[in-house]
Amino acid sequence: MRAKQIVPFACAAALALTVGPARAENKISGNTVKIGVLTDMSGLYSDIGGQGSVTAAQMAIDDFKAKAKPSFNVELVYADHQNKPDVGSGKVREWIDTGGVDMITDALNSGVALATAKVVAEKKKILIDTGAGSSRLTNEDCNPYTIHHTYDTWAMANGTGRMVVKQGGTTWFFLTADYAFGKSLEDDTTKIVVANGGKVLGSVKHPLNASDFSSFLLQAQASGAKVIGLANAGGDTINSIKAAAEFGLTKTATLAGLLVFISDVNSLGLDVAQNMYVTEAWYWDLNDETRAWSKRYFEKMKKMPTMNHAGVYSATLMYLEAVQATGSDDADTVMAYLKKNKHSDMFAKNLSVREDGRAIHPMYLFQVKKPSESKKPWDYYWVRAPIPAEIAFQPLDKSRCPLIKK
Repeated sequence: MRAKQIVPFACAAALALTVGPARAENKISGNTVKIGVLTDMSGLYSDIGGQGSVTAAQMAIDDFKAKAKPSFNVELVYADHQNKPDVGSGKVREWIDTGGVDMITDALNSGVALATAKVVAEKKKILIDTGAGSSRLTNEDCNPYTIHHTYDTWAMANGTGRMVVKQGGTTWFFLTADYAFGKSLEDDTTKIVVANGGKVLGSVKHPLNASDFSSFLLQAQASGAKVIGLANAGGDTINSIKAAAEFGLTKTATLAGLLVFISDVNSLGLDVAQNMYVTEAWYWDLNDETRAWSKRYFEKMKKMPTMNHAGVYSATLMYLEAVQATGSDDADTVMAYLKKNKHSDMFAKNLSVREDGRAIHPMYLFQVKKPSESKKPWDYYWVRAPIPAEIAFQPLDKSRCPLIKK
């Protein structure tokens, strides 16, 4: 599969933004920075990433160009990883070896992300991952060239899992996607549930992009658990919630969507999703700045962005600003800058990057509105509790990342 290249807001030809003469101190190879958006263009996660991620990266490049007036060119490519680690890592290796790509972003799907992280570590390029959830990226599989930007399974478990237990959901059964992300999300949520006085009665694994959830839901129902924890995402979350409603499971148990995006709520509708607690890093209607950016995005995509789309924008912008500040696309130089300096944009203010590669910023516990409470299109969430940056993610002293000096 060949990498696809784009022009502003279209996917047809290469983008090269040439602005001004090169500076004498410029140490950028070929005077060109290349960014690759590795995403799911047509599968069950395409609403979370897909063309929306490509558009968000393009918006960041355009905003950077307008503000910074860089002396280097920027090229943007994208590829569909098909939710296959070998396809994703193979494309990244090709991008780096023959395409001169400097930074990869999005990389939703934890299996793809973990495989990609190994390639960038080997090649000394940069991955700023926004779409994958597995906390392994900043634990046992951390490396000096990967930043986990937007969310992770520990943060989702800490937000939604803790709140549901406090609301009386003390017994749990997990419906888990059978790959790295699902396993991490189940493990991290289990620890939060138990730490807060709850109990896990069992779990069942389902294949990625499952077509039938009936047998899995029967096991969940038979457990007698008060809470069915959905350790899955995208189309699998949507389909498991719909199936649970059809089975009548929602009348006897609470569904806890441990990774729910606004695109999922939009697909489900408020009638089905109402009252569900969700943890996210970002919401289009948080403030004037998020609303203004989301309006621009909506004009291009005709739908509101997910937190992953906002994360891709932020990751692309922070990388380009670091290249501009250092005058270099050398991965070690850029990573040192990113870990030393804070970054602010419409995604988050004063975002910092820890030595384990975890980006630190606030998270938010939301509750899905009832249909009668929604006053406009895409008006889906109540903000129930901001989760401050210092407690949103796994404490550094609990990290299993070998880069951390104990």
